Amino acid sequence: MKNYLPGRDSNALFNYKRRTAHNVQIGNLTMGSSQPIRIQSMANTNTNDTNGSVEQCIRIIKEGGELVRFTAQGIKEAKNLQAIRAELTRRGFRQPLVADIHFNPKAADEAALHVEKVRINPGNYVDSVHTQKRFSYTDEEYRQEIAKIRERLVPFLNICKENKTAIRIGVNHGSLSDRILSRYGDTQEGMVESCMEFLRICREEDFTNVVISIKASNTVIMVETVRLLVATMAEEGMDFPLHIGVTEAGDGEDGRIKSAVGIGALLCDGIGDTIRVSLSEDPEKEIPVAKALADYVSRRCGHSPINGTDSGKVNPFAYSRRKSTKLGNIGGTNVPIVIASSTEGALKPDYVLAETLPSHIVVPTIVDYAIWKESANLYPLFTSQNYNKIKSCKANIKFVLTNYPSIEETLAAADNKCVFIVESSHINPVGEQRAFIHHLLSNDLGNPVVLKQNYNDSAKGDFQIKCGADMGSFFIDGIADGLWIEAKNLPTADVTSGAFAILQASRCRMSKTEYISCPSCGRTLYDMQSTIAQIKAKTGHLKNLKIGIMGCIVNGPGEMADADYGYVGSGVGKVNLYKGQECIEKMIPAEEAVEKLIELIKSNGDWHEA
Repeated sequence: MKNYLPGRDSNALFNYKRRTAHNVQIGNLTMGSSQPIRIQSMANTNTNDTNGSVEQCIRIIKEGGELVRFTAQGIKEAKNLQAIRAELTRRGFRQPLVADIHFNPKAADEAALHVEKVRINPGNYVDSVHTQKRFSYTDEEYRQEIAKIRERLVPFLNICKENKTAIRIGVNHGSLSDRILSRYGDTQEGMVESCMEFLRICREEDFTNVVISIKASNTVIMVETVRLLVATMAEEGMDFPLHIGVTEAGDGEDGRIKSAVGIGALLCDGIGDTIRVSLSEDPEKEIPVAKALADYVSRRCGHSPINGTDSGKVNPFAYSRRKSTKLGNIGGTNVPIVIASSTEGALKPDYVLAETLPSHIVVPTIVDYAIWKESANLYPLFTSQNYNKIKSCKANIKFVLTNYPSIEETLAAADNKCVFIVESSHINPVGEQRAFIHHLLSNDLGNPVVLKQNYNDSAKGDFQIKCGADMGSFFIDGIADGLWIEAKNLPTADVTSGAFAILQASRCRMSKTEYISCPSCGRTLYDMQSTIAQIKAKTGHLKNLKIGIMGCIVNGPGEMADADYGYVGSGVGKVNLYKGQECIEKMIPAEEAVEKLIELIKSNGDWHEA
């Protein structure tokens, strides 16, 4: 198995340390592992609108954005980046600008003359993307296609060298080329190879001012693919810095937690040198979320060591559920559970903690063993004070509150009816809880594990970021059976909602409608924010559906690959509707498209009334 934490010792899984990445110079900004994690966003103005673009850029910078990206669909937009750059400089703002290029290498050449960094997408820089017209290439034809890429890429790299322009090679799950799909399919390996083809050319040309990104809207795919890229680069002696992000994360709670789950899982492993949180909101609102996430994880640098042992039984590149004993609805093949301190809110926990015996039990209830009485719906909670009673207790499910420093004491007292509730007060809770689970794996112990964490935040947004970052990777990797989050300064309903949102963002339990919505940019062809609000208002009760809401066709159909239905901008004020990956209706006027989407859902039998 490849090492996705290259250059790290056997305790790498449990101790936070930034992955080594060489420095890249982007105008007056240095990016790499010796620097802070850089924060960026993307404007959603028309790039030809100089004043509007400058004003939005300044709003992003004032919130703390260190780079700002603009779409450049064509040469006209690429040229106007010069005017945007000049006006920002005149007004005292020297933060680097980035041009975002799809389909048009000439626009990349032009943009490299005017801004500090250019993003190109290997899936559509030279190759045809998702035409699905060609399904096989001979080895010679494949080599010829690589030669075409080199022929086109090298002149661009020369322009960048001459102008000291950095580049980002940005692979998106939704825009792999037909050539890559023909050989690798729509896989993590295909995404990594799409990136590596371009990186190898950059290295051959001695061009190292490169940042890499591999993104997806599915957090599991995104995390596994970035890990695979890191391991592959290490095997080939590369240490390029990484741009991390979850595409089409959405808005509100869902967008924040989904971003924290995906980005946080990688940051907690020390992977990531710059981040962009993609929210379907005004771009300046992304910056505080990204800053809070980077700051929260970065505090772990230099923490007291956690002495764990890698079991070697968790594949970081492919999801596999840890084999745990099935105890009622916990463990085994059951979806991960949620424990909470009350049943407040629309989403109900699977188990509720009661400090006293409840007079009327409405859901399975956990009580301290000292007051536990045998009942079909009451379950004892053991703490260190009464571990000596565990084995004599005849309950079918016994909850044991524990932590990694107490693991030997816990295991000595436990039996196979115990569910371990593992909490941590360490500044790196991911490391301690991960060490506990790997100890179970090393010793072939199948007790289910529920993660417990306490937060003191009074701001809901901060709480969402922290718990998403701390807990997401466990469910992405399939090694935990539930979670229990407490935040005494927030309403229990918000805390429970956050717990379910983590499980949904980790793709292991659906509890509400899943919206895969892009953050919008200069390519967006309709009013994104109001459309999302309309679709959510009408479909929010369809909890088992995934609905993609995409601004344009660049990544639209591909990034919503696992969506049940799709709403994709196809022209100015026009929308295409999809069932899965099949386009059902084209060029619908935007003012009619939401109702047409509902009609499509109804016609396929997936609608029910609220």
